[in-house]
Amino acid sequence: MVTIMKNGGSYTRQKGNSAYKTVATSAVVFDIQRFSIHDGPGIRTTVFFKGCPLRCVWCQNPESHERNPEIGFYAERCLGCFTCRKVCTEGAIIGERVRRIDHSRCTVCGECVFHCPAESLRMIGTKWDADALIREILKDRDYFADSGGGVTLSGGEPLLQPGFAGQLLRRLREEQIHTAVETCGVFACSEMKALLPHCDLIYFDLKHMDGKKHREYTGADNRSILENFKRISNVFKHLQARMPVIPGLNDDERNIRATARFLIKAGRRTIHCLPYHNFGEAKIPRIHTSLQPMGLANAEGDAMERVKKIFKKEGINAVIYD
Repeated sequence: MVTIMKNGGSYTRQKGNSAYKTVATSAVVFDIQRFSIHDGPGIRTTVFFKGCPLRCVWCQNPESHERNPEIGFYAERCLGCFTCRKVCTEGAIIGERVRRIDHSRCTVCGECVFHCPAESLRMIGTKWDADALIREILKDRDYFADSGGGVTLSGGEPLLQPGFAGQLLRRLREEQIHTAVETCGVFACSEMKALLPHCDLIYFDLKHMDGKKHREYTGADNRSILENFKRISNVFKHLQARMPVIPGLNDDERNIRATARFLIKAGRRTIHCLPYHNFGEAKIPRIHTSLQPMGLANAEGDAMERVKKIFKKEGINAVIYD
């Protein structure tokens, strides 16, 4: 077993084995974003877990989909030296301008990442143990205290690694740090309920009310998601619905009104609306994914105000994010 330090982080690999099994004491994280202001109150540190049960066609973080670490290729940084090809023992390096890795051959050993002089090949996903991640997060404690902020678990889907997420939330609460979880709603309800005593806030995405369209756009039906929302709403006061507003896909009046009616039946009167932007499309060529660029316009200005007005007519206060 070899541990490689690269790009400010570390990961552990086993030669000839690309499987990364996570247990309650460890998890795969693909980003730790500091000074976040849209993931809960105050200034926050957001921990992005790798792995997601959905495949939203508009996903802003497609690198979160696979649960295991993977290698991404940043073509704009490549020097064309092909040092990566010299060190790869699997013959997984190809010479295309945009694509560099044959993922059918790649074992994610990390040798190409370690030897790339331009860092055009990067490991996406770092295996963290709970103690190390807590120490990393606590570096930001002063910012939390000064701003009323805290830590948000995001992804991907944090509930794909519930044992680790629960341990992390518990220990953060012991440190008197505000905790939040962002979820797509695909989880075992019993596992979410086990987290609630250690959680101050839950952001719950509602992507589309129509089951058929939900499956078309995300790869999964929405029945269990809506049931989970209602169940958690019944037992947890600080549940906040959110909706990514995707032009032409879920921002029509029919879907907005259906979302509003669902919220009212669940006893909720607010929703946070996140305007779509196409920044995530730049990530698609870097990774191994079936996603394709959608070519959608960003949701902004008048489009978001229209959504807000429809929600208001239905008795729902829509908070529009910048």
